[in-house]
Parts: sequence; C-alpha cells; structure tokens
Amino acid sequence: MSIRFLTAGESHGKGLVVILEGFPAQLPITAEEINFDLARRQLGYGRGGRMQIEKDQVEILSGVRKGLTLGSPISLFVKNKDYENWEKIMTPDPGGESSGNPLKRPRPGHADLPGGLKYNQRDLRNILERASARETTVRVAAGAVAKKFLRSFNILVQSYVKQLGPIGSKQIHVKNGKINIYADKSPVRMLDKVAEQKAMKFIDSAKIKGDTLGGIFEVRVTGVPAGLGSHVQWDRKLDGRLAQSLLSVQAVKGIEFGDGFKNATKYGSEVHDEIGYKKSKGFNHLTNRAGGIEGGISNGEDIVLNVAKKPISTLKKPLRSVDIETKKNLKAAYERSDVCAVPAASVIGEAVVGWVIADAFLEKMGGDFMDEIITRHKLYIKHLLAY
Repeated sequence: MSIRFLTAGESHGKGLVVILEGFPAQLPITAEEINFDLARRQLGYGRGGRMQIEKDQVEILSGVRKGLTLGSPISLFVKNKDYENWEKIMTPDPGGESSGNPLKRPRPGHADLPGGLKYNQRDLRNILERASARETTVRVAAGAVAKKFLRSFNILVQSYVKQLGPIGSKQIHVKNGKINIYADKSPVRMLDKVAEQKAMKFIDSAKIKGDTLGGIFEVRVTGVPAGLGSHVQWDRKLDGRLAQSLLSVQAVKGIEFGDGFKNATKYGSEVHDEIGYKKSKGFNHLTNRAGGIEGGISNGEDIVLNVAKKPISTLKKPLRSVDIETKKNLKAAYERSDVCAVPAASVIGEAVVGWVIADAFLEKMGGDFMDEIITRHKLYIKHLLAY
C-alpha cells in the first residue's frame, strides 16, 4: 500500500489545496488537529508581515465524515486571506489587470531565473508565486494527518532548531516525547535558553542590515520499528526517500543522518553502532551514530536527521541582478519577506518526514482500515521480539 499527495495553488492566489490518497479508513482526524500544526508553522521570531495577515485555517472538503477518514481521497483547502488585495493581479480569468510592475529582475538564490528560462516567462511572478514557501502550508496539513496516523502506533515526529546563523545551541537532553512541548515555547524553537536569546539578538541585527538568516534543525522520529524501507532497490531505501522529501522543501540545502558528516572523519571502529540484545526488547544498538537507518532500512533506533536551511533569498538590501528584458545590471527585486524562517522550517520538516514514515509504515504493514493495521502491527512487533 502506498500513500501520496498532490498540492496546488499560488502564494497570492485564492488558496492552497492538497489531495491525500491512500490513507486508511477510520482514522480520527479533525480540522482543529490540522490547524494546530498550521499555527506552529506560522510562529517564530523573524517572521514577516504576512504572518500577521494570514491565520491559516484548513477546510476539509472530502474524505472525512463525522471525524473519521473514509478511505477515499482526502482534500484539504487553506484560503489565502491576502488574495483580496491581489485578486485583480492574480485572477485566473482572461484580461486580468497587469501587476503594473511585472517582476523582471530575478533574485539570486530563488527560482526566478531558472524557472523563467525553463517556462519562457517574461513576468517572473509566474514563477515565484508557485515557488514560494507558502506552498508548504498544505504540506504541513498533509503531514498533520500523517503524524496523527503514526501516533496510533506510538511513533512521534518532533523537531527543534540546533543552530541559527552562527549561533549554535548546546545539546539539551529532553525526555522522550517532550521535544516539541519545549521547542514550541521558544520563539526560535531552540531548547538552549542561552542560545535562544543570542539568536534573537542576531535576528534583530540581520533585520537592521536588511539581511536574512538560515540555520540547522533536527527532526527526530521515535518509536519506529525495524524494517521500514528496503535495501533491494535504490528508490525503496528509507534514507533516500527521507532525503528527497526534505530537499524538496524550499531553501533546504543539506541533510545529515545521525552523525553523518562527523562520522566521515573517523575510523570505522569509532563510527558503527555495536549491536546488543535484551529479551524484553529484542535486538538493539548500543549507540545511534547512524541515525536509525542502516542499508536503507530502519533499525529500530530513533531516526535522527539534521537539516540545513539556507538564508531566505529575498533581501531588503538586494544583491546584483540583470533585467531580463533590457539586460542591464540592476539590483534584484524585493518582495515582502521574512528575516528568518528556520523555526517554521523545522515544523515543515516534521510534516514531510512524517509523511514518508507513514508511507513506509503502511508499505510494511498493509491494511485498509485502522483496526486491521493495528492488528498487523502487533503481530509484526511480536515477530521482532521473537526473532
């Protein structure tokens, strides 16, 4: 069994839509549960003015009846409240009003130029509207459904910010299942309160300079059984699928599993996780430097991903660019933007990771309704303990 989703919509269009296909029947889900994650995505110190305009709320259009999924496609809609200010510009009807100032100066680091070249667009707004990270709103909505499904099997997907610009946080140990509770209380989703204050000051400094900041966040998945994914084909490897999903998030430029980059500098004897056995738990690993995946298959330990997000490419003090019509050297265009969106990106990371884990879980367990899947999961856990 496989699940998939498809999104549609532009940043300043009427709204955003996502269709989820393949989810089992009888999963309890409500708009309020999805809205909880949508609100988390909009928080974070350094966000721009649009977060004051949009208070994202999902409307469930199909696939759910009386709070339970039907097994049919689920469609979710999030209205863009700012559309009323853009309706004449973004109307799908012929003869709509010109923006008056079509985007001709592509922004370095954005999809503007390569998208314009690929699709032969002379107004680069036709690229930026879809390339915008606003699209992740409905990916977070889809991920909220996936994470609700996983919680039925005590699988939790959590995240926090490890570094913001040059400000890194100390490793803070938090009880299992409490990471999001603590991270969501922080304006920058950091667990280290000292680093949190330094990061906020650095964001203030970047804002004054008209600049932007990136950072690193961690996504951690607990409760994943061994055996998700496969070694037999490249596109079935769980780490490959997770990397693709995260790299598809706007501005994400690097993925590390466990201690991946640090491990590259060490001897093998210092890297590989030794194996142990306890009758009550079955096989386990004495460390988790691999980040919970070996040979493309989950090994029963926490799945740990470190994700690097580059600074936002829209700068209040723009970099050099070239007008696509006149070919003159000019400053790049400026659109209303955030200074820092790393805290929001960590919530988006949860969503896309949760979706892949849910897909791999259903692939392994099978089943079309929740009780059937729960029974198969229990049998599989018995197999792992008896192996």
